[in-house]
Amino acid sequence: MNFQLPLQFPKLEPSITYHDAVYLCGSCFSANMVNYFQRHKFNVEFNSHGIMFNPMSVCNSLIEVIEGKQYTEKDLFYLNEYWNSWNHHSDFSFLEKETCLTTINAAIRKHQAFLKESKFIFITLGSAFAYWHLEEQQYVSNNHRAPANVFRKDLLPIATIQEQLENLNKALLLFNPNLTIIYTISPVRHVRDGVIENNRSKARLLEAVHSLNAIYYFPSYELVVDVLRDYRFYDADLVHPNYMATQVVWEQLVQSCVHPSLYDLMKQLEQIYKAKQHRPKDIRSEAHKRFLQQHLALCSELKMLHPELNLEDEMVYFSQGG
Repeated sequence: MNFQLPLQFPKLEPSITYHDAVYLCGSCFSANMVNYFQRHKFNVEFNSHGIMFNPMSVCNSLIEVIEGKQYTEKDLFYLNEYWNSWNHHSDFSFLEKETCLTTINAAIRKHQAFLKESKFIFITLGSAFAYWHLEEQQYVSNNHRAPANVFRKDLLPIATIQEQLENLNKALLLFNPNLTIIYTISPVRHVRDGVIENNRSKARLLEAVHSLNAIYYFPSYELVVDVLRDYRFYDADLVHPNYMATQVVWEQLVQSCVHPSLYDLMKQLEQIYKAKQHRPKDIRSEAHKRFLQQHLALCSELKMLHPELNLEDEMVYFSQGG
């Protein structure tokens, strides 16, 4: 008997290696995947403007990176004691205007250089709902706790999303012709919009993405919603996939998108990651000293075999006694 629906995962060709720069952009689900990429020592960067969900904001952030936009005072506004940007997450909000501008502009410069050299980009869309600022006449990436009556909530038409994504793809490939574009839809449920409304939103994103040409689609949404398909794979809020679900998605992403020659190396790097998280009963014990020496030796061996890996922090950690 089959207890799960079959789901096809096309193989990404060419697949990701440790010599490739990988850029991720979009919702908080992309941030979860970045954590996995980082702990396995891939060369990754993500979200120049912070976490965002709607396709208008995602596209705008990447266009600003491509064009190297530099923000000035007129691009900021002051609210609730902080200087903010309507195009950025609150991670880029600061008490001082100068700090806000410096942080935003430095991030764009850094991400422009990284995206120019990237081989792959993952774009994760979370919701087709977007908030239009009535006075500023623009869609915003974050409401920054502004009053609700200054916004209009729109469920974006499929044609609008499709047009934005098509224009983005053209701009990305013009900026970096070697880029492989990968789209995915976040499995996080946006139930604040309503359950029915969330499904309508996801459907519009799916239809728009699948109308695009020359892109790879990774079905993280379908994997969680249709294959795992159980609330035991969600956190207590019944909205966010839990650790178990995220782990399943990561394992499938590796099988689909990462070159098979890296699998054994990734297992060793996972061992190093877990060893670094280990908290001994007493750091003075001989057993702990042997533990550190063993993992320092493993780091040294991997660094010699794979000089492209950045293991400096781990080697310092294990050599200095944890």
